[in-house]
Amino acid sequence: MASDVFLPQEVIRRKRDCKELTEEEISGFVTGLADGTISEGQVSAFAMSVFFNGMLPKECAALTLAMRDSGEVLSWDRDRLQGPVVDKHSTGGVGDSVSLMLAPVLAACGAHVPMISGRGLGHTGGTLDKLTSIPGYDLRPASDQFQAVVEEVGCAIIGQTSALAPADSRLYAVRDVTATVESVALITASILSKKLAAGLDALVMDIKVGNGAFMSSMDEARELAASINRVADEAGLKTQVLITDMSQPLAPVAGNALEIAECVDYLQGNRRDARLHEIVVGLGSALLMRSGLVEDETQAKKRVEARLASGEALVRFDRMVAALGGPLGFSENSQTHLPRAPVVREVVSPMAGFVSSIDTRALGLAVVQLGGGRTRPEDDIDLSVGLDQIARLGDKVEAGDPFCRVHAPSESAMDHVCDVIGQAIIVSEEPVALSPTVIEQVR
Repeated sequence: MASDVFLPQEVIRRKRDCKELTEEEISGFVTGLADGTISEGQVSAFAMSVFFNGMLPKECAALTLAMRDSGEVLSWDRDRLQGPVVDKHSTGGVGDSVSLMLAPVLAACGAHVPMISGRGLGHTGGTLDKLTSIPGYDLRPASDQFQAVVEEVGCAIIGQTSALAPADSRLYAVRDVTATVESVALITASILSKKLAAGLDALVMDIKVGNGAFMSSMDEARELAASINRVADEAGLKTQVLITDMSQPLAPVAGNALEIAECVDYLQGNRRDARLHEIVVGLGSALLMRSGLVEDETQAKKRVEARLASGEALVRFDRMVAALGGPLGFSENSQTHLPRAPVVREVVSPMAGFVSSIDTRALGLAVVQLGGGRTRPEDDIDLSVGLDQIARLGDKVEAGDPFCRVHAPSESAMDHVCDVIGQAIIVSEEPVALSPTVIEQVR
């Protein structure tokens, strides 16, 4: 810009008018994001301008690296580690609790997982909100404690601290409530700025596509995959992308405490939903191969399955919870620690047939309406509410069979959400063809 004085409104104007931003302009705006000199209105306007007009790869890379450098970038003492530093990220969906299972599985397989996760966005649940259900769990430990847990336990799932990518933390919260979540450039920069700040050796991306995802079409999913790979490559981060189906909830449960309970059941081997398990094994195998811990996919899958069967992944989960302030032996008595909703009711099918379609986004919004998500960044959430025992596409049902159970804070909230769910799940007389869980792999 012509003047030496940085004016955020000029950056917004130029992006609004489809101009290419310079590295200096992007860096200046990110500095203002981090230090608070840019107003909430300006942050919102910038996000909306990028949403409508996009960013060139050069701009997106500059935004990513500037947000990475807005705070601390972790450096690992390799002599204290037993294996590579790896992580995964999902673009989000309904019932996507994979991070809770995958981090301890990878730790049990010999990797170190510094997972920096976010709160819920829009209709999707956030890993951070789920972990809030565990009493005492420290979501924002000091950097030295975070690194110590990753080194000793093998994994730690935390939220963004003021030290790590603080500019992204602020932009992330604004995107949630300004309908700008779906921007490919902002998704790319948000994901990779946090992952690069964590000092990773390898990353696997799970891009969801379908009516419960932010990417509603394969073209959009492939566009994001290309953006992630391009920017990661420029930053020297080994990355693989899986495009996976979100035309129904990934797990048969959606809600914060309810998904923690599902994680415990999964790691204990009490119940492993087939679609959820396929994603855990698929992402875990991809990371083991990409980081060099195994030579081929067959070996990778065997290692993941073996660590689950032996109970070592469960042990790592419990150790992580305890190391970050949660109860000792959490999985042994998880139900006594997790909050429970006061009202539980089944929503039932009005007819016999096959579950032929699920409006997954509507189910996610139902959880938000129950109080399990936010409409403003500062909103508190009800950790106990949500849905469980959700029917799966293709299920055969009789009239009166349950579609799901609703966990609500009150009868009045229950009535409204039951109506929403009754319209979101459709039954037809004939069975339907199902989409594969893992649709495509992109390197």
